[in-house]
Amino acid sequence: MAILTAKVPEEMAGKRFDQCLAEIFPDYSRSKLQSWIKAGRVTVNKKTLKAKDKLDGGEEVVLDAEAEVVMEYEAEDIPLDIVYEDEAILIVNKPAGLVVHPAAGHWQGTLVNALLNHLASLKTLPRAGIVHRLDKDTSGLLMVAKTLQAHNSLSSQLQERTIVREYLALVKGWMTAGGTIDEPLGRHPNDRKRHIVREDGKYAVTHYRLEQRFKRYTLVRVKLETGRTHQIRVHMAYAQYPLVGDQVYSGRFQMPANCSEQLEYVLRNFKRQALHATKLGLLHPETNEYCEWEQAVPEDMENLLRVLEQDELD
Repeated sequence: MAILTAKVPEEMAGKRFDQCLAEIFPDYSRSKLQSWIKAGRVTVNKKTLKAKDKLDGGEEVVLDAEAEVVMEYEAEDIPLDIVYEDEAILIVNKPAGLVVHPAAGHWQGTLVNALLNHLASLKTLPRAGIVHRLDKDTSGLLMVAKTLQAHNSLSSQLQERTIVREYLALVKGWMTAGGTIDEPLGRHPNDRKRHIVREDGKYAVTHYRLEQRFKRYTLVRVKLETGRTHQIRVHMAYAQYPLVGDQVYSGRFQMPANCSEQLEYVLRNFKRQALHATKLGLLHPETNEYCEWEQAVPEDMENLLRVLEQDELD
């Protein structure tokens, strides 16, 4: 069992109790949450309520969650690059090419399969303890909770936007200054795998600053305020600075004019978006102390940047 606590957001005022609970604890099914409400395992300001009761916003919700197997995927002996681990959390350096969650077409060989092999008890946690995602072809730091309490804490920090997440991205074009992109994101109307800027989309904010400039490219450090699907990739493409190697959002591949043979070779063979989660900072779920990790770019991105530096001299 685990005791999870949360504060009801003010904007939920007037909503049914069970509806609010489903939004506050999205990792549990509505039927499971309703069964816990009926069993008296959820209190609001220390009182039990019925599912249909309306909330005012601002209340304290306490959920006595049962530990049960919620992951049915197989453990697989896949190497993990563990940056940090203690009793509550696990920080992993995910390589490009590794899918995070099993799904249609990728039931095996994912980060979840690797985590379950590393720690079988993660089967009792929502999404095997993973509270945020990285795209398959994005590398870098990813946090995993090892207990329900830690999962609740990290999820709450994400909702409150206090988690520090910084990325290094190599984009096409020569930037003159950093900036902020504040544009809502939603699914493409005709292609559910793509996302676009759209007025009725979800609130999304991306901050970026210059890290290094090359002749025709710019390395930027990106800080996420929100964490929407493909957020950095869509926002940078929207700003006319698409990510190098992004085969979804960067348009048709074009080789820069008068580039060296070495640069042409590296660019043609860089088959993923040049995006790396380089910094992760959070309040430790047990000690409440601020912890931070940094991870240098992997070899493929490092080699690309090295060739671009050489191109500057040619």
